[in-house]
Amino acid sequence: MRERRAFQNARRAREFEAFVAGAAGRLLHAATLLTAEPPNANPRARRLLTLALAHTYASWDRLRGEDPYDRARQQLAVRFARGAWHQYGALGRSRPAPSGAGSGSVAVLARLTPQERLVLVLRMYEGVAEEQTAALLGLPVERVRAICARAMTTLLHPPRGPAPTMAKVVPS
Repeated sequence: MRERRAFQNARRAREFEAFVAGAAGRLLHAATLLTAEPPNANPRARRLLTLALAHTYASWDRLRGEDPYDRARQQLAVRFARGAWHQYGALGRSRPAPSGAGSGSVAVLARLTPQERLVLVLRMYEGVAEEQTAALLGLPVERVRAICARAMTTLLHPPRGPAPTMAKVVPS
């Protein structure tokens, strides 16, 4: 009996290691997009991924035909939403820009609320259908559609800065 259990545990570990080898890079990128951290300095994203993978491993035997990537992505989204909810107050707009967010896409994503980033990453980067995104987040489909549209508008049409000041020409 012990040998059988040891064999099952070894098989489970091998399967999970193979899964992580194939999926961890994409999941880490998704987590980095969610946290709006720079790719080379993303401790929150790495912690988020570690927790999501730990949960996926814990439920590995119960997946039974379910895609482990979907489960890990779901855990990533749920953990991000839960953390953002507590940290930023109901995923609201009162979110300060993260420190170190000064370059490229990181700065662009940092302008979005955590909820907008979550919906955008699920819909546009991960390709999750509106209905699935809505079910995962516990929102109506129309709300997911509106959040995604607002996020895309923010990304495509960033707010303009103040108009440049013109030097006054003093007649002599």
